[in-house]
Parts: sequence; C-alpha cells; structure tokens
Amino acid sequence: MTPRLLTAGDRAVLVQTDDLATTLAITARIRQAHLPEMEDLIPASETLLVRVIAGTDISSFGARVLALAIGTHIDDSAVDLGHPLHIPVRYNGPDLEEVARETGLSCAEVIRAHVGTPWRAAFVGFAPGFAYLAGGDPRLRVPRHAESRTSVPAGSVAIAGGFSAVYPRQSPGGWRIIGTTDATLWDIDADPPAAVQPGGWVRFVDIDATATPSTTSRSTSRTATKGAR
Repeated sequence: MTPRLLTAGDRAVLVQTDDLATTLAITARIRQAHLPEMEDLIPASETLLVRVIAGTDISSFGARVLALAIGTHIDDSAVDLGHPLHIPVRYNGPDLEEVARETGLSCAEVIRAHVGTPWRAAFVGFAPGFAYLAGGDPRLRVPRHAESRTSVPAGSVAIAGGFSAVYPRQSPGGWRIIGTTDATLWDIDADPPAAVQPGGWVRFVDIDATATPSTTSRSTSRTATKGAR
C-alpha cells in the first residue's frame, strides 16, 4: 500500500505504512537523507513520526518526506551490518521448552535459530531501552502469553510475535522468556542511555556454545561486566 502522510501538530508529520518492512525501509531512507529540518525520527510497527525543529514549514517538509516514502523500495533497508551489538545469553529461560514444543523444534534448535540470524531494532517502546528486534528466524514466531507475568527479571531474553527483546529492567511482561543476559541495555549515565538504537543490529551469542570470552563481549564500551538493571 502507498504510504500516507498526516500532520501531527506544527512540529511533526506521521507516515503510515501498514507493515513493518516498509516502515524499516522508509526509516532508513529518511535517515540517510539527512534532512536539515529533522529533529527526531521515531519509528513504530506501522508508522513513522518525524519531528522537526521549530519554525519549519511543515507543509513543505511533509511533501519532501512523502516523496521519499513513496520512492522507497523494501530492499532500501538492507544495509551493511557493520559491527552489530553482541549480547551474550544463557539459554535457561522458563519458557524455552514451551517454545520448543510450540514450534516443533528441539531446545537446541530454538537456541541455534535465535543466534543464527542478526536481529534489527525496528523500534523502541514499552519501557526505556526496550527494543523490538525484528528479522529473526521465522520459525520462532510464537504468540505472547495469554496473561502477562507480574514481574519479569531484568536481563530476560524473550520472543513474541516475530520479535525478540531483552527486558532492560524488572517489569511486567508477557513475552516468552528463553534466556538471560548480564548485559546492560539501559544506563541513564551513558550516552546514549539505550544500548540498542532504532535501526541498529544485534546478534545474540550462546555463552555455553562459545569457548572464548572475546566472542561474548559487548561491541561497545558498556560491556556485560555490568549487571543489567
């Protein structure tokens, strides 16, 4: 479906896309355009909010954004992985066996599927530092729990609805928990506080399957030597 544009006050426009793949591609295209009036770019599953600096002619700016959106192809989001963020995981989650049963895979196959492909941060939400990671193995597409847990520990690595995520701090949650990590995903004293930014790439690493500590380190200065908060 052709992207649609709505104004969101006098400081933002909203692009509606109807699917995640299109949102990712348009986000990448607009980010690469380096529009001087753009103040912030906030993607979601089927929308993209573009905020502008004060005094911007919102009609003119919106027309340029819409032209970029309409001219975007899905493969525009296919960019070099560069240096993905490596997140070390112990696959000891309480829902691992349940996920295996529902997908028809063994626990070992679930783990291999989770670490076997790179994940891309489509958008953030729910809690500070909570990144919705897309693009994993399609065999891992399972629904969230019918009822959420009242408390999910910080560092829980989970999947639901085709996404994966790491709970950056203790909170309620309904995703299927398949593992845990000591990596810090949200640190208010860091710049930026969120280790995973929209558009960034993540690779999960099975701690028990690697023999060298270097492969389980974070690719930023905020390594897993800090406990997740």
